[in-house]
Amino acid sequence: MTSSTVNSTTNVQMQQLNWDKLSQAEQKQALSRSPLVGDQALEQSVKNIIDTVAAQGDEALKAFSQRFDGVTLDALALSSTQIAAACERVDDTIKQAIAQAMANIEAFHTAQAFKPIDVETQPGIRCELRSEAIEKVGLYIPGGSAPLISTVMMLALPAKIAGCQQRVLVSPPPIDDAIIYAANACGINEIFQVGGAQAIAALALGTESIPAVDKIFGPGNRFVTEAKRLVSQDSRCVVCIDMPAGPSEVLVIADDTANADFVAADLLSQAEHGPDSQVMLVTDSQVLADKVNTALAQQLALLPRADIATTALSCSRTLLVNNMTQAAQVSNRYGPEHLIVQTQAPRELLPQIRAAGSVFLGAYTPESVGDYASGTNHVLPTYGYSRAVSSLSLADFSRRFTVQELSAQGLMSLGESVMTLAAAEQLEAHKNAVALRLATIDNFANSDSANSEGA
Repeated sequence: MTSSTVNSTTNVQMQQLNWDKLSQAEQKQALSRSPLVGDQALEQSVKNIIDTVAAQGDEALKAFSQRFDGVTLDALALSSTQIAAACERVDDTIKQAIAQAMANIEAFHTAQAFKPIDVETQPGIRCELRSEAIEKVGLYIPGGSAPLISTVMMLALPAKIAGCQQRVLVSPPPIDDAIIYAANACGINEIFQVGGAQAIAALALGTESIPAVDKIFGPGNRFVTEAKRLVSQDSRCVVCIDMPAGPSEVLVIADDTANADFVAADLLSQAEHGPDSQVMLVTDSQVLADKVNTALAQQLALLPRADIATTALSCSRTLLVNNMTQAAQVSNRYGPEHLIVQTQAPRELLPQIRAAGSVFLGAYTPESVGDYASGTNHVLPTYGYSRAVSSLSLADFSRRFTVQELSAQGLMSLGESVMTLAAAEQLEAHKNAVALRLATIDNFANSDSANSEGA
């Protein structure tokens, strides 16, 4: 059932499993996420942080920054002088890369602009679907071991394009200069030095310095993900979250034509994000699976974040399938955040894909381009939520609402059906709201008729 190739240069072992030889329980286990996700103590730990922020505000945020980040802060907000100084320190090559990425992201997200719908469902009954920007949004930018400059653009640009009036950015201290530069380039002027679960609590509840927002966006580690879940259910605040977006994951579907070095590089590009990241390879080629293991060992030895990637790989695996149709079925069950298809005809497999946050087709489309600069958004659902949750888009920064308008004739033509249904549901007040109006229309019509006869 199981075979493994142990790499000689590292302790990494990419486990290989033959899908058809697994029982249903074993298949479920093979698609399970990292055990680092779902720690039993996590919820209580994060709840304690949120409660402390609720009680102590800015002082709690400063204390947590000292405890978790080793940084002593006099002020949480960056001043305009600090922002300008940070922007000056950023290298021109990074500024140019940010500019190109921003142009592509802006082009793709501007094209997503909402088009209002206005329909007359029947004579005298007008129904509309409209969109309005969310007024106050909080943008969480991971920092820590890997400052995610790209996430600034993925969140701040759509928020700006959508027309969100207040855009508040938080990131763990000390904030990387390039993060500050990207935020400034995207029109952000409220930047706060706070990260982790405490930053999410501040955005949800508000503190002396940080304003409470209507919706929180951004990926993060398991503490951030848990904090987003908890504040979205907290009666002390009314705040929404974008999606369950936690530790990174990728699934690669590859056949015997795939380049093993490319596949290994794509797996490692996600494994290096964090020890709780997960990478999966689904292939119908044992030869490719073995070559990928060899390539993983060779490339891993050269990575500065090799220890992090090694831990992630220990909870990752290769699934051997019979063909590409079965590969798509396995991928759909897993519901990956990122799905890379490196096959002879990758686009032909696309109609079979039912669950993935973002799909990358072909040998020359590494996941990295989506992370940074192709134009699509890299804030994506994880843990299998891609089966029902969409990748972040311009629509997430707005709320959609309906409008209806009936003429007297429209209500007359629809009223009897509404009253019949209301009566069937035993909701008399609903029925009465229509009946009173119909009676008024009838009285007006009768009065008008009498006046006409008298004349």
